[in-house]
Amino acid sequence: MTEKQAFSATGNQMIAEAMRQVDPDVMAAYPITPQTTIVENYAKYVANGQVHTEFVTVESEHSAMSACVGASAAGARVATATASQGLALMWEELFIAAGMRLPIVMANANRALSAPINIHGDHSDVMGARDTGWIIFFAETAQEAYDNTVISFCVAEDERVLLPVMTTLDGFITSHAMERCVLEDDEMVKSFVGPYEAKYALLNTDDPIGAGMFAMGDCYMKSRLALRNANDGSLPIIEEYGKKWAEACGRPFDLVDAWGTEDADYVVVVLGSAAGNVRHIARELRAEGKKVGVVRPRVYRPFPAEQIVEACKGAKAIAVLDRADSIGAKHAPLAADTLAALYAAGEQIPAKNYVYGLGGNDVTNDCIHRVFDDLEKLAAGTVSDELVYLGI
Repeated sequence: MTEKQAFSATGNQMIAEAMRQVDPDVMAAYPITPQTTIVENYAKYVANGQVHTEFVTVESEHSAMSACVGASAAGARVATATASQGLALMWEELFIAAGMRLPIVMANANRALSAPINIHGDHSDVMGARDTGWIIFFAETAQEAYDNTVISFCVAEDERVLLPVMTTLDGFITSHAMERCVLEDDEMVKSFVGPYEAKYALLNTDDPIGAGMFAMGDCYMKSRLALRNANDGSLPIIEEYGKKWAEACGRPFDLVDAWGTEDADYVVVVLGSAAGNVRHIARELRAEGKKVGVVRPRVYRPFPAEQIVEACKGAKAIAVLDRADSIGAKHAPLAADTLAALYAAGEQIPAKNYVYGLGGNDVTNDCIHRVFDDLEKLAAGTVSDELVYLGI
């Protein structure tokens, strides 16, 4: 494999490049911080004739997803991007896209929701969409945001899946920070993703279908079960395309990145960019002789329960770091999913949930040290398992 030229780029740039290489038929989008530069860059590609995409400028994010739904239902390959309040404004359409089994690919620059007004990165927006039926990727780096986006088109459009996919990255932390990246050849990406021909298209008058009809309870429940089965069943297909991409580009793909968990006494589970912070402290603690590990799901929906249990099952205590809260519940979203998976597998490991980094609040080394210190105390029974807001 020839060595590719590395360069500096932001996560948003890399997602725009991935979408350029795939060259979807339609993109309908509305600007919102910190996603805006994705569609700004893509609009330049359209204006310069580098892609053949029909770029639809709309009056809101609700309209953007509505246009994407219509274009995808008609048989087009479709992409878009959003963030925060924009994703929230799409709420109705997210369910429609998934329920109609439309393979739309959308980038989301994860960002806090108002009020109070905040434009910085956390996972409050995407966690609000976790039960819509969309497949959801979380990127740790700009490079991973690129890789996930390419893989997303393959997964969404596979006839065994036919579901919308959200490829996410943390607002500003990954969307705007410059990182070392590699871009694959345009032809390699086009070949990897391949052409798209919709299996069920409303404009195919030779084989007409119905879409968006009214359904009574029995039919409605059957459709939701079909959606659940499709989402659950997509996990091995995601892994299949991830491994193929890893072979093609030389970068690893795992549904769950498990670092140091083979013999770890204390494990931290975390999504997105903060995994790097946690891994940095974990390496220092390993050098001191402490057996610690870090578990980072790259795919959040469908939830890779089996892989997370396998990575955590030997631990004496577990911490789950959430960059969003589920107010009114005992645990925040990632912790609720993780602890449910462990319980179902018969693993009774002491666990503590931390909510961190809301609204872009700093995740300092001291914060991570506190988590690992607490895990030793949790295993010894000298600290409670109550949820903690970290870093206040």
